[in-house]
Amino acid sequence: MRTTVTRTFTFEAAHQLPWHTGACRELHGHGYRVEVTVAGPLNDDGIVIDFADLRGVVERELLSRYDHRYLNDVLDNPTAELIAQDAWKVLEAAGLRVARLRLWETAECFAEITAE
Repeated sequence: MRTTVTRTFTFEAAHQLPWHTGACRELHGHGYRVEVTVAGPLNDDGIVIDFADLRGVVERELLSRYDHRYLNDVLDNPTAELIAQDAWKVLEAAGLRVARLRLWETAECFAEITAE
């Protein structure tokens, strides 16, 4: 049996994709939503990770990196897919056992990474 927990976060950021042939070529912003799913065994208290601890790591390591930022200063090519990959690496480096990460760029569009 595999147990996972998920918590959702939001942040605001701007970017532009100079290579893009459409509107995304111009500077614009998004209200991003990121869903972080962590997997692992249950501890003695019956949890994978305390939701408050998960929030603390994500706020400290991820939201401080992206929120109210120009994402081109963080990544050379800040596509939703590459932001999601960067977020995964940052959270794993912080010690989280990430099982899935879903980055919503708009209400209809997201990039998702899952553990293999």
